[in-house]
Amino acid sequence: MTPQPDAPETPTGAAQRRGPFRPGDRVQLTDPRGRLHTITLAAGAAFHTHRGFFSHDDILGMPEGSVVTTTSGVEYLALRPLLSDYTLSMPRGAAVVYPKDAGQIVAMADIYPGARVVEAGVGSGALTLSLLRAVGDGGSVRSIERREDFADIARANVELLFGGPHPAWDLSVGDLSDVLPTVAEPGTVDRVVLDMLAPWENLEAVATALAPGGVLVCYVATTTQLSRLAEDLREDGRYTEPEAWETMVRGWHLEGLAVRPQHRMVGHTGFLLTARRMADGVQAPVRRRRPSKGAYPVDAEWSPEELGERPVSDKKVRRVRRDVTQALDGQGGQDAGHEVDAALQVDGPSTDTRADGPPVGDDM
Repeated sequence: MTPQPDAPETPTGAAQRRGPFRPGDRVQLTDPRGRLHTITLAAGAAFHTHRGFFSHDDILGMPEGSVVTTTSGVEYLALRPLLSDYTLSMPRGAAVVYPKDAGQIVAMADIYPGARVVEAGVGSGALTLSLLRAVGDGGSVRSIERREDFADIARANVELLFGGPHPAWDLSVGDLSDVLPTVAEPGTVDRVVLDMLAPWENLEAVATALAPGGVLVCYVATTTQLSRLAEDLREDGRYTEPEAWETMVRGWHLEGLAVRPQHRMVGHTGFLLTARRMADGVQAPVRRRRPSKGAYPVDAEWSPEELGERPVSDKKVRRVRRDVTQALDGQGGQDAGHEVDAALQVDGPSTDTRADGPPVGDDM
């Protein structure tokens, strides 16, 4: 067997996840009602609320799972945020791929340590974080994003989580069909993940890059996109029969014998579709199912609005790009704590704003 290169003693980002709290660490604070606040520790800074304050110095040097008390006696549980917490609270320009969908992509696409992955449609970098965690330092994630401002936000979010550039990551700005042939030789990519408005426009480039048996995963928001993509995959002939699904997550309220579903849940966020690359020169088996009458309407031009595209305000993107870049520059606790905290917030105060339901414990 060919000897494998030695893996680094400490994988990228692991040091930031261990040990006592240090300046520059992101800390998730949970109040008695389960509301979440995310701060970045800095020596001499303070965390203020309408119910008192405490100094960051009270947390520095303490282990995870410690409790800190404000001047008015309110206790906060201090922990480092999990990847899912970071994803939902990080600065964003474009909508993020939710943790429930990122987990499905990693699992159903079989993204393994050392895999060679191409991702197109990076957005704010949420899915990129999960892909990098899955492939490890020995793998490769080549991300391609059309908008330079989104790419800047994604780069800052990735480096904030991992404590610097990730050795397995390469980020390019441009169209997938133009960039992919320059970053990957034909037949050398193990997995391709597409999160874009019209993924069917890139099936040719993806088929050229994918190795036989490689997996294509597409994340789309509407049934219109899902239908168009499935039919174009079948017509292409180089992919297996596509499979599609969606995931929904419903939390449960746990209080003594009062055990019941929560009133809110993470419902539809998007559809996932997978297909695998056939060997060159081999045609996919013909489907035996008989389509219903009217299942294939006359083809027409579909506008971005019909496909479900929601434009992002340029003003918002400029603000998030500026704030997250300033937060990255100030990582390590060199800035005042309240300034760093403000830079890490996109909408409103320090309390995490999440679209996947109420704060933990706030379901009464």
